[in-house]
Amino acid sequence: MADHNEIVKKHKKFNGVSYPVLVPNAAGLKNALATGVVEEIAVFGAASDAFSLKNVNSNVEDSLKKLLEVTKIALENNIRVRGYVSVVVGCHYQGEVKPEVVAKVAEKLLEAGCYEVSLGDTIGVGTVKTVSRMLDTVLKSVPADKLAVHFHDTYGQALANVLVSIEKGIRAADSSVAGLGGCPYAKGATGNLATEDLLYFLKGNGFETGVDLDKVVETAKWFNSAAGYDKWSRVGAAISAKKGA
Repeated sequence: MADHNEIVKKHKKFNGVSYPVLVPNAAGLKNALATGVVEEIAVFGAASDAFSLKNVNSNVEDSLKKLLEVTKIALENNIRVRGYVSVVVGCHYQGEVKPEVVAKVAEKLLEAGCYEVSLGDTIGVGTVKTVSRMLDTVLKSVPADKLAVHFHDTYGQALANVLVSIEKGIRAADSSVAGLGGCPYAKGATGNLATEDLLYFLKGNGFETGVDLDKVVETAKWFNSAAGYDKWSRVGAAISAKKGA
């Protein structure tokens, strides 16, 4: 079998595209550094003790201490760090999550040197009201240009929540092709907001992203074929049907 590091080094990179590696702990960072090609990592915490214990076997406070150490070492090695906060609105195990805890975790990650912190509605329970309340609290201590949002579309609220975020000055939103993704510790949660749906929504509301929607749809088509899936976003399905007509 080919050496993993050699496979990574041969992977073609495109200018202007970031290739972050998800790093859960110091051991993960060590592996990332060993490749010699990682330029950015993503560290993730949570705003719920119950979720954090299930996910990384530490409560919020202890998990944060470990993340700060990983971030410090990464920065010392000239690696950019993006932070993530999970379950920022609600938690499958705990229920409602306090916005003040979300703000605290986001603040600590930025203070540690993360260039941006993504706020994740991991189980997709957020609504305009609850997301707005959470963001209002976080924005009291964290500037909008340092925040991103990460919505799962479990209850079909992701795009509405993106709009609320835009109205509050946030200009970064995570998504995935065909809405792929999910979390093994978030029972019932679907994948991320679909990139195709987000691109169509943003373009229709006057935002230029520089991303080719048709090519994203083609990527979803390729993935379905390669993986034996039949998973489509609403926009992807509509565009594919139109082209096939």
